[in-house]
Amino acid sequence: MALILAMVLGSASAGAGEWRNFNAGWTFAKGDIAGAESREGAAADWVQVDLPHDWAIAGPFDRHAPATGSGGFLPTGVAWYRKSFTLPAEDRGKRVFIELDGVMERGGVWINGRHVGHRPNGYSSVRYEITDHLNFDRENVIAVRADTSHQPASRWYAGGGIYRHVRLLLTGDVHVDGWGTRVSTSAITETSADVGVESAIINRGKTDRQAHLRVTITGPDGKHVSTSQGDTVTLPAGRAMKLSAQARITDPVRWDIGQGNLYKAQLQIIGDDGSILETDSAHFGVREMVFKADSGFWINGRNVKLKGVAIHADGGAFGMAVPLSFYERRLRGMMALGVNAIRTAHHPFGPEFLDLCDRLGLVVMNEAFDMWTVAKNPQDYHLFFTDWSSLDARDFVKRDRNHPSVAIWSIGNEIHDTPYPVVAKSIIERLKAIFHAEDPTRPVTMALFRPNTTGDYKNGLADLLDVVGQNYRERELIQAHQDKPSRLIIGTENSKNRASWLAVRDYAPYAGMFLWTGADYLGEADRAGWPFISNPSGLVDRTDMVKPIGWERASWWSETPVVRLGRRVTEQVDTSELPTMVGVAMPQPKGPGVLEDWTPAQQTGQLEKVEVVANTPTVELFLNGSSLGRKPRNADDSAIRFDVPFAPGSLRAVGYDTGGRKVAEHELRTAGPAMSVKLVAEQSRLTPGFDHVGFIRVEVVDAKGIRVPDAAHALSVTVDGPGVLAAFDNGSPTDHTPFSAARRQAWNGRALVMVRASETQGKIKVTVTGDGLKPATATITAGPSSL
Repeated sequence: MALILAMVLGSASAGAGEWRNFNAGWTFAKGDIAGAESREGAAADWVQVDLPHDWAIAGPFDRHAPATGSGGFLPTGVAWYRKSFTLPAEDRGKRVFIELDGVMERGGVWINGRHVGHRPNGYSSVRYEITDHLNFDRENVIAVRADTSHQPASRWYAGGGIYRHVRLLLTGDVHVDGWGTRVSTSAITETSADVGVESAIINRGKTDRQAHLRVTITGPDGKHVSTSQGDTVTLPAGRAMKLSAQARITDPVRWDIGQGNLYKAQLQIIGDDGSILETDSAHFGVREMVFKADSGFWINGRNVKLKGVAIHADGGAFGMAVPLSFYERRLRGMMALGVNAIRTAHHPFGPEFLDLCDRLGLVVMNEAFDMWTVAKNPQDYHLFFTDWSSLDARDFVKRDRNHPSVAIWSIGNEIHDTPYPVVAKSIIERLKAIFHAEDPTRPVTMALFRPNTTGDYKNGLADLLDVVGQNYRERELIQAHQDKPSRLIIGTENSKNRASWLAVRDYAPYAGMFLWTGADYLGEADRAGWPFISNPSGLVDRTDMVKPIGWERASWWSETPVVRLGRRVTEQVDTSELPTMVGVAMPQPKGPGVLEDWTPAQQTGQLEKVEVVANTPTVELFLNGSSLGRKPRNADDSAIRFDVPFAPGSLRAVGYDTGGRKVAEHELRTAGPAMSVKLVAEQSRLTPGFDHVGFIRVEVVDAKGIRVPDAAHALSVTVDGPGVLAAFDNGSPTDHTPFSAARRQAWNGRALVMVRASETQGKIKVTVTGDGLKPATATITAGPSSL
């Protein structure tokens, strides 16, 4: 058997699919450069870059920027990218495609001066064939134009340039047509699961071919599970056909929340002569997800409340060119707070983001559009929606449908077409038909915007959706369900106040909620205005430092013991029913109103309003070792409150389980004058590469190592050894220092240094100094890591 397998693998033809990384060795220049698309190019200030590359994040921040505060006051305009490359002689006869995961925006592509494609949507992944314009005997030049000059065009920071990965695909005449492979599971039991594999194969040759599909499945442990093949069919010349095969997995390992168990289907298209004409692969998961009208969301036979957050795609200091390790750090931090679901607001993310959600076991609401035919900004996607949305939607669902993390598709967010129900209904029906045709296994929703105002629950629009989604106003959605109990309902966007959570928590049909928002994000600062560059509405700031409101959420959502202290400095306001908050991403009073420190600017003996958020049955508070009493957890999930006469020293909260055992605690200590810098490296090893970033937390501390909460010292970072500074941030929504700068102020006594390895071995030494402070150094070893 081993000999036979080796012979089969060895017979693979030169036409079988091959991916090549195409990120390195580009040049970049700003400006609409005449002749930049030609082979010869044009004179300009070309600089060497590797992709992904967001040119706009370099700044500067400018209060007069055309993108306004919506775009974070960062620059926009036309930019060009060029790359020269050669193909070896053995590639002659292959078909060659270029695949770009994201060009912001209105992206055009030329090869050797010939235009091969254009896509207005900056979030769409695109694939263009370049075979007919290639030279196999001399150098080739590919040029890409990215145009963000039409402003204002977005409601948040969208970046600029080729900000996601690029690759070449080489195939034979018989190849997978686009993202043509679909894997689905059915008839799932404890002992078996049926797997259906379907792949759209196009024959670009001049003669018909006979072929069949062979599928080999490996399990989460990498071991062989099964091999099967489909019927032999005729692939007509010049046409696409779907080949299929069925397989069975015994004793399947389920994909589940927090359990990213992934299978892999490896496909071979076998010709009638035994040659391998094409290969493809897809990861998938064995899981059952269903929405029920009476009880919400179910996964693998368990009723689970979706505790989700909406996030934008930017990576703070990295802009839209986000390293995978940044996303992983962010998502793991969210999961530690009890988050089990993510909404991609409000557009397709890069495919690697969904790969990560697959591995982590996070449920995803995957969203396609922020607007349809009615504008939210004068130059936004509404200009292109009628002509391009069907193609964008089809490519989107085909690209992402194999991800087990994706539970539901969203076709729109707060769409302003709904006041015109004839138009809006026709668009819903068109988009839903596309999604169901390409993926019959998942429901479709959209985030309705004030549906009672536009009559969506009465005119039939809401009921065109498989699952009715509504932003905010939870009681309205509950009433809509009570009026028609057959409706499936979900909160597509929700505020972070307690009333919103209780409405979802206590109503079984409510499948779950997605908070606005999980993390602070660049842009959408137009309501606050200059000097704000980012929106501070997250559970965490731009550097993923958890805010008090994030710990409050953890006390409601986390399945592990949580106890967290804070002192209230403003009155709490319940904004759950305020119309002005609907659809408005602004900080809630609960967040800025609580400070996580025991260093108030007042005299000893004056009362401090101390709040403890906890999920333990009881909490005890100690001041300098003396108990101030125990209190039970409140049934309505409100904070446990104490009035504490201030005394410098230690304030400590202890949480106890029902048996009286200590299961969690949190301490705040009074800080003295700032004395030194403290560094904590989160990684011990770091591998070179775009997606690998090391994180070093920075604090300004007193003589006892306690963070000084109001410290705003200027900090400087140096990186020695086989590493470079990747970015430097402090999370402040009003700091205009470029993220690439090696000097910035601390904010709330904190900052974050991000580095990359430049070699495969050696010690990366990161030193941070501060004005009047004792410096500190942290070390990371360059070498293989787990990412």
